[in-house]
Amino acid sequence: MNVHVLIIGLGLIGGSLAKALQRHPDAHISGYDADALTARKAYKMGIIHSSPPSVEIAAKEADVIIFATPVATTLKLMEQSKYWDLKNGVILTDTGSTKKTIMEAAKNLDCTFIGGHPMAGSHKSGVEAAKEVLFENAFYVLTPNDEAGAEQLAFLKELLSVTKAKIEVLAAADHDHMTAIVSHFPHLIAASLVHQLAKEEDYPFARQLAAGGFRDITRIASSNPEMWRDITTQNNAMIVQQMDNWMAEMAELRELLVQNEETAIQDYFQEAKSVRDELPIAGHGALYSAYDLYIDIPDIPGILSEMTGYLAEEQISIVNLRIIETREDVFGILVISFQTPEDREKARACFNRRTSYDSYIS
Repeated sequence: MNVHVLIIGLGLIGGSLAKALQRHPDAHISGYDADALTARKAYKMGIIHSSPPSVEIAAKEADVIIFATPVATTLKLMEQSKYWDLKNGVILTDTGSTKKTIMEAAKNLDCTFIGGHPMAGSHKSGVEAAKEVLFENAFYVLTPNDEAGAEQLAFLKELLSVTKAKIEVLAAADHDHMTAIVSHFPHLIAASLVHQLAKEEDYPFARQLAAGGFRDITRIASSNPEMWRDITTQNNAMIVQQMDNWMAEMAELRELLVQNEETAIQDYFQEAKSVRDELPIAGHGALYSAYDLYIDIPDIPGILSEMTGYLAEEQISIVNLRIIETREDVFGILVISFQTPEDREKARACFNRRTSYDSYIS
């Protein structure tokens, strides 16, 4: 093994990167975590090849150091790295969701820093949830600093290629602007919708009605509040800009509603439908997605065990399941969530072969 990779932070992202990078024939993966128990667990699970006793010792041997930690922690580690005994030519990178702040701090380093953001996630967290397939077909954005040459960028891209992610190189500001549009600001919208529902105290039944589509479109509001506090404060200017754009859009929409002209309102919805329908279906975007399959099923005893049993027999993993609007003698909708679109397609094929129930993607 010729390439020593140190991953600092062995949560879902760090652990999954460690597992995926073990596919590389020349890589030795060492791991360090502030929680020594987590590092020992990762070693015993075979997620990392070695677990050095300190970050300084681990960094001394590394050719590549990956900070798989929250942005605020990464910034502190970057400052500490000035005092580490690093190899000549070492490459530092990170996995943070915002890049401009990180890349500004990287200007103070004497080594190559290539920012990184693997756009993948899970409903689970911690090293126990690590999956080597987590990044497959997901975008993995790299934001190199001025010190990074073409050879070093190519080296890191080759190393990360075993994750089977789609690697793209962007400027840090461009990354933060685009993720503000399609990831960061939508979280605020989801949170605000939930807040609006919570204020409807005179209509408690509204929460029961929210069990269907409303719950689906606000799913991201259940994400880690501390993480999204950090993302919102670190990418604040971009998000505020998106909010200004949103307020302008809402003002235009409000005027449409005040005018109450049917053709103009239909045109508004038609344009939104056309743009949305043209968005890519396959692969991962900037938001974590669970891929849902909808199945019309009768409300009869044992139906859940029957359906999940078929998936278990064909070794298809699921993320979540729920039933919507089931009543006696009426077909309900079973919604099963999967980690990847490939698993969803396997499940749909499975049900088509083995049941007479209709399955579809909404």
